[in-house]
Amino acid sequence: MADEEKATSPRTKKIFINLIDSYSSECIGKCLCTCIPGASLEEAEVEEENEVTFQIVGTVETRTDKRGSRFSSEEYCELGREELLQRLMECDVIVYNISEMSEQLDEASWAISALHSEINHFGGPKIFILISTVMTWALTKPIDPDDLDVPFTEEDYRRRRPHPNFKEHISVERLVLKMGKTKKSRLSTYVVAAGLQYGMGENIFHYFFRTSWLGEVSNIPVFGPGSNVIPTIHVSDLAGVIQNIIDHKPKTHYLMAVDDSNNTFEDIVKAVSNALGPGKIEKVPKEEAFLIKDFTQGDIDSLSINLRTEAVFLKNRFNIQWVCELGMVASIDHVVKEYRQNRQLLPVRICILGPPAVGKTTVATKICKHYKVHHVTVKDVIAEKIAQLEEVVQMDNQEDESFDTLAAQELLESLKDNMNQNGGPLDDQLVFQILREKLNSKPCRNQGFVLDGYPKTYDQAKELFYGEEEAEDDTRSKMPPFNQNIIPDYVFSLDATDEFLKVRVQNLPECVVEGTHYAQDQFLRHLAEFRDLNSQDETVLDYFDELEIHPEHIEITGDEDSEFLAATEKIIKAVGKAKNYGPSAEEREEEERKNAEERAKLLAAEMEERERKEAEKAARQAVQLEEWSKNLREVKREEQEFLEARSVPLRNYLMKNVMPTVTHALIECCKIKPDDPVDFLAEYLLRNSALVD
Repeated sequence: MADEEKATSPRTKKIFINLIDSYSSECIGKCLCTCIPGASLEEAEVEEENEVTFQIVGTVETRTDKRGSRFSSEEYCELGREELLQRLMECDVIVYNISEMSEQLDEASWAISALHSEINHFGGPKIFILISTVMTWALTKPIDPDDLDVPFTEEDYRRRRPHPNFKEHISVERLVLKMGKTKKSRLSTYVVAAGLQYGMGENIFHYFFRTSWLGEVSNIPVFGPGSNVIPTIHVSDLAGVIQNIIDHKPKTHYLMAVDDSNNTFEDIVKAVSNALGPGKIEKVPKEEAFLIKDFTQGDIDSLSINLRTEAVFLKNRFNIQWVCELGMVASIDHVVKEYRQNRQLLPVRICILGPPAVGKTTVATKICKHYKVHHVTVKDVIAEKIAQLEEVVQMDNQEDESFDTLAAQELLESLKDNMNQNGGPLDDQLVFQILREKLNSKPCRNQGFVLDGYPKTYDQAKELFYGEEEAEDDTRSKMPPFNQNIIPDYVFSLDATDEFLKVRVQNLPECVVEGTHYAQDQFLRHLAEFRDLNSQDETVLDYFDELEIHPEHIEITGDEDSEFLAATEKIIKAVGKAKNYGPSAEEREEEERKNAEERAKLLAAEMEERERKEAEKAARQAVQLEEWSKNLREVKREEQEFLEARSVPLRNYLMKNVMPTVTHALIECCKIKPDDPVDFLAEYLLRNSALVD
């Protein structure tokens, strides 16, 4: 190409990308780490033994020890400016992505300024690429006011006018272009105005994919009129643009990275809804987007852009291996496949079989609650289909073209006639038709299902899961042809002895038994039919064995609650972790609220029990204290009486024999008044001791 500098020979290059743990930068880094320098040059011929890919380094917001799936050779976390500059100086290419990370604007400005100040110390030429956004074009005046369909191209970049919230982005763009004009041989700078990015798990469009996948609403919202044209690009194609800039080093330094779609907002949401969700959309006021936690102000601004663009330079000068050149709507199946793979949203498809009254529905209900999948029974699916048809037929004003009232009327009459002729049940062919429709529905295709108690025979299974495409693709296979979209991944066979089943049915409440096949005569007949079907040469379990979906047998033997819990745990262990979004924020809050209430109840019960025990203890202690005090008083009284009784003889003796002599001694002492009265008394008593008997 005449206006481009061509690489003479491919060699490894070290590429720095900021925040490689964010959506956009991570996807770009993953793509570039598999690319060979110079591979996008049309005449490049790289020998296999000399193939070397780009070496990716970059900053991360959060350091992690999980490096098994990382594509980068080095990661930098919380570096100071001086240390970060040293890392940038070691790289051949510096990519700063501000397309979805406005918080990186300041760092991007500093990085290009710091590198420019060190331009004389470069070990070799460097390339600085700024990935910006088409939001810097949001308020650009039309090229032709009389023809608003004329698209903008790279040549119009001097006319661009940014959205008010993206003025800082355009300032950084201008700075980057300015810094690249001084010494182009040492520092080449490029600005890439990227469309809204999609693919590889989604980011800005994730709300619409997730809402469609969950199937919790009947209409996917379009905020505002939806007629605005949104420039977009698959994030892998954006990585291809970066690769081409590195390889080609074009003289055009401002590039527009968009696909050829020019889809409207409504087109995009409708495509996602059709491919993944209910197939319907609903236009709602733009203001409702502010009530959704998924969207930032920047996201809402971006989804409101109305801009027709055309990436002329990319088409004419670059050699891009496009993933979605025609845009998201045209490539929606591929984009949805990427979304499921990157988000690990895989359906859980389970079939639970077994004799009547073994507890299939009980276990299936628990499994559905655990994995958030759909419980499919023949009875419920038929009732749901009939109700749906009746609703369509009874609609006075048929505005939805997706329903054919006449066809619905004919099918409804056919179903009711068949049920009347058979005395209740439908013919197998009609059951197959209705079940296939249910298993192929978007909710079952997205989240999965638990098929409860059906099919019952080898032929029913073969007919229900029959797949024409597989039959045509592999006519030599010994496996029965099957539909991979509806065939269960796991099959569990519950079983129990006839005696256990009879006892269980006998113990069921009458309200549960009434109107079901659990009535005594019907149950025994159904049980005998089940045993007979499973003793034939080809059983329903043999069908799954032939497909190498080996059923797991679970025996129900004892107490119902514990056995069903054990069976559920075995199934969960065999199936593994759920591959879905898990509980929503609201569900987590509700679960936390319930847990908090439960903890509060337990705490209150514990406090009440503790207070009750303390009150009982205090009451027992009071009774014991009162009894002890009473006993103590009684002991003291008895002791006093005992002492008084023991003292009477001694007192009488003293009064009769001792006290008269002591009295005389005291009288004599008073008369004589000796110098030592005590000694006098002692001698007196000693002399007159004979008087004391």
